[in-house]
Amino acid sequence: MRILIESQYLPSVAYFVLLSHCEEAFIEGNENFEKQSYRNRCEIIGSNKVQSLSLPVHHGGRKVLIKDLTIDYKQKWSNNHWRAIQSAYGKAPFYDYYADYFESEIKANYSTLYQLNSRLLTLCLKLLKLDVKLAETSEYSKSPPEGLLDFRSHIHPKKSLDSLTWFKPQAYHQIFGKDFVPNMSILDLLFCMGPDALEVLYNSGVMNKNN
Repeated sequence: MRILIESQYLPSVAYFVLLSHCEEAFIEGNENFEKQSYRNRCEIIGSNKVQSLSLPVHHGGRKVLIKDLTIDYKQKWSNNHWRAIQSAYGKAPFYDYYADYFESEIKANYSTLYQLNSRLLTLCLKLLKLDVKLAETSEYSKSPPEGLLDFRSHIHPKKSLDSLTWFKPQAYHQIFGKDFVPNMSILDLLFCMGPDALEVLYNSGVMNKNN
């Protein structure tokens, strides 16, 4: 399976379920940035339930290609994000195994959102030991060519998980709360499950030729 999907910041489990079931993924870099999406935000679970981490960017309401969108470092978002991640997962079973990798990337001061997202995506695939070929789009196409399945904006904060017919989340042990909360950032799955994270991804996908 070959897919087309948008760039996201520390993407959700559903995002990686798609990647775990495909051979090649094209990351959309030529679309206009969409506010209030997962392109610059992720969700983690802390002691006060689900927490959204939003990354500030320079856009001023203008239409800006996501590959050109710069990060606003006047706001101390990287320190705030990392403190929130430490607070949420510092006692998770596999936090010590992975934390330094993520802290290094989050605090690396990449100029664009797309660059940061790409580096974090590559890191996650490496830690998951997930072998999928990544490619970048050369231009924006409203209707991708035959054989390339379009999943852009399918995974969205304003859309119900029920709309993801191919995603059947497998529950795993989370640090906070009694009830399982599906589709958090991949950070949640990695810090909680470690090497078993990939198996959870495989078991959370229902793929067929119509997906």
